[in-house]
Amino acid sequence: MHEIILMSFLGPDQPNQFARLMAVLAKYDLDILDIGQAVIHDQLSLALVVVSRDMTETALAMKEILLVSHELGLAVRFKPITGTEYENWVKEGGQTRHIVTVLARHLTPEHLAAVAAVIARHGFNIDRLQRLSGRIALEKLPEAEFHGRACVEISVRGRLTDAQSLRADCLKLSANLSIDIAVQEDNVYRRNRRLVCFDMDSTLIEQEVIDELAIAAGVGAQVAEITELAMQGELDFAQSFKARVALLEGLDSAVLAGIASNLRVTEGAARLISTLKSLGYRTAILSGGFTYFAEYLQQKLGIDEVHANQLDIKDGKVTGQVTGRIVDGARKAELLTELAAREGIRLEQVIAVGDGANDLPMLSIAGLGVAFRAKPLVRQNADQAISSVGLDGILYLLGVRDYDVL
Repeated sequence: MHEIILMSFLGPDQPNQFARLMAVLAKYDLDILDIGQAVIHDQLSLALVVVSRDMTETALAMKEILLVSHELGLAVRFKPITGTEYENWVKEGGQTRHIVTVLARHLTPEHLAAVAAVIARHGFNIDRLQRLSGRIALEKLPEAEFHGRACVEISVRGRLTDAQSLRADCLKLSANLSIDIAVQEDNVYRRNRRLVCFDMDSTLIEQEVIDELAIAAGVGAQVAEITELAMQGELDFAQSFKARVALLEGLDSAVLAGIASNLRVTEGAARLISTLKSLGYRTAILSGGFTYFAEYLQQKLGIDEVHANQLDIKDGKVTGQVTGRIVDGARKAELLTELAAREGIRLEQVIAVGDGANDLPMLSIAGLGVAFRAKPLVRQNADQAISSVGLDGILYLLGVRDYDVL
């Protein structure tokens, strides 16, 4: 007959205490069925599920555990577990698990309470929580509320029955509380992404380059209006792109260098890309913008490759045309697929990041599609969305902690 006991320990964390507890279990030949530990501010919480075939040995082990725990300053609790309860726990191990990542400049109990309520409403139970963002000094708290970066990762268990409803609830919560919530299945692909494809304009940089060119050409208002309609998905990208480029005819090509030097790299982009490179990821720009500026960013940020539109220039003047195939939404998805095949990886291992409607095709086929500070249409249709923090918030979706960053 098996005797199964849940042993829970709570108290100050100190060196060698785990070894001493394990030595007791080993002495009385108890097997470990489950184990988990967390330390928060030097406070230990440890739980073990142990099993024994000999009730006398179990009693002796529990007595010695009490003595050792007292010496270590640990409160200990024993709870018997029936065979039926244990078998039910074993069966639950096959349930699909998800990771809920909560991001904001500053996370409050109100935020976490609201997220937990959504999790419970959709039938999930929380298994584990951990903070991925770094520790904050007290004097930095006021600044962190507006310029910080906070993240809590929640591991949940349960069956996802209505993904659309959950997504809608998360988007509503994000809008009301200025936080971001990402829900991902906790599978092997989440832990093994290998390629990241970025849009450029309003993603890696804060501007739309074609609008900057238009201002230099004296047609800023006309081009900006077309750009906005295209990004909102109200105009076909390829047609609108041709119309905007045509308005640039006659622009002196010398202005391109000045615009490039004044590009504002998006918050967190440099940190994200340097970290991805240090972890062995391959990076690419897939842009509906122009090669000249994408290559400038490639050199500045250390991105591996670029695919964008080639602005046609003759005799030092922009002709109002592009050469080659236009990189629109369909082409971005096609390029992403080609890059994955060339790298010998599955689409589930690809991350795509963009903000406009022309990014949706690649966001929809990537294993992790992230709408970054995106238009409403894109946020509603992408799997994940980040708006509250910088581009390096994507690292949290990969499970990277601040202290992991090299």
